[in-house]
Amino acid sequence: MSILIIEAFYGGSHKQLVDLLQEELEDCAVYTLPAKKWHWRARTAALFFSQNIPFSEHYRILFASSVLNLTELAALRPDLGKLKKILYFHENQLVYPVKKCQDRDFQYGYNQILSCLVADLVVFNSVFNMESFLTSIGTFMKLIPDHRPKDLENIIRPKCQVIYFPIRFPDVSSTFTRAGAREEKGGVQTCAYLHRHFTELMPGQCNCTVQLHRKASFTPSRRFMPKHKIAHLQKMLSLKGNGDVTLSMAHPSQPEQRDSENLLENFNLECDVHSGLNTAQENLDSSSMQESDFKKSNSTDNSSSLHAESKENLTCNPCDILGGADDQPQPLHIVWPHRWEHDKDPETFFKVLMHLKDLELQFYISVLGETFTDVPDVFSKAKKALGSSVLHWGYLPCKDDYFQVLCMADVVISTAKHEFFGVAMLEAVYCGCYPLCPKNLVYPEIFPAEYLYSTPEQLSKRLQNFCKRPDIVRKHLYKGEMTPFSWAALHGKFRSLLTREPREDL
Repeated sequence: MSILIIEAFYGGSHKQLVDLLQEELEDCAVYTLPAKKWHWRARTAALFFSQNIPFSEHYRILFASSVLNLTELAALRPDLGKLKKILYFHENQLVYPVKKCQDRDFQYGYNQILSCLVADLVVFNSVFNMESFLTSIGTFMKLIPDHRPKDLENIIRPKCQVIYFPIRFPDVSSTFTRAGAREEKGGVQTCAYLHRHFTELMPGQCNCTVQLHRKASFTPSRRFMPKHKIAHLQKMLSLKGNGDVTLSMAHPSQPEQRDSENLLENFNLECDVHSGLNTAQENLDSSSMQESDFKKSNSTDNSSSLHAESKENLTCNPCDILGGADDQPQPLHIVWPHRWEHDKDPETFFKVLMHLKDLELQFYISVLGETFTDVPDVFSKAKKALGSSVLHWGYLPCKDDYFQVLCMADVVISTAKHEFFGVAMLEAVYCGCYPLCPKNLVYPEIFPAEYLYSTPEQLSKRLQNFCKRPDIVRKHLYKGEMTPFSWAALHGKFRSLLTREPREDL
């Protein structure tokens, strides 16, 4: 194994990137720790890894996220210190929001600066992330009372580059499709459930990969995506260089571009969407792997437990409520797919929703995202106050369930106080949601101006209009770019980054 991937916080986007690289790049050895107790991972992971990663003469490249104290690991393991060391920043601690200024722990940001000095290459997931980090070093180091180091930005900057986080956009056009002959069991039709969740179709190729998971009962005329999103899907699939998905696996030889009538046939799915909710994704989150806290990464299957959690969090089936959205107007469906933590500012989000309630405007709400040890009190209060407006409440560990909710939603909202990229927002936009984001942080780098708001009052006003006229967002075609953030567009950069010649002094 020539590529050593280390992730001290194996969850969320960190896990997503590690899994993708492990799957796509040959010759990888992956070592991770579960996504728990972030502060302790940042403090102590280097020592743990130094004792548990076996010695090997084959390693040539070390790739780690900035949660790891790379300086400590290189000192504790000189053999790893000699490798080409690449540090990837999902977020940086110099501008990470804290509840109070005195709550900021100087050591976390200081460790990231030291890690940059030790690394051979420093990669950020956005220009905002890179510039906010580099330009904050001088101010941050002034917290040291005396004998301050100098010129650190000038030393680190030449090592830095931006490679956007690579997203494997899902195939939401034909997630449930019949294959082969049907069987009759007690009057219930069954079909082979073919999961083409992540199919790569690179320019010039015409192939598709299909994985057979299980047989599932189905009800005719259910759709994974509503009819009104067909035009949006056509645009997503026609993007130059966006090779993440293709339209149909029943007829892979057909052209990618189809007219609306043919697209409608693809969406008249013969499998009941809800009956497929218990199908597991290939790469399960770390909570499904209990053999040890530290592991050499591998994939497992635990579909039943994932389905149980999904059913628990499903307040009601969105398909049952929204399934008729193509026949008669339905209330606006708002989705909030973020971590349940203070830096995502759920207080502002729920305050806006309650104002909509006070105005007696109709809407549905799905609140997704992961939860950790401390969940802000506002979530339980908001769920009770929103009552029958709630369609879904809670984390969906199965990606199929997650993307189903996104496909049924109309608007995706961020109220974040911190965001260095925003995978969830882009995934929702790909699934046809209209984005509304703050006019700061990374968002102006990714989204056109019309999707940005400056104040909570502006956000509320936009939502009021959408609640009164949900057809506005349902007819809207997204005007931004998606291709630059796809794995199809970025895989070459990552391959080049991780397969360059090793250092001559090895």
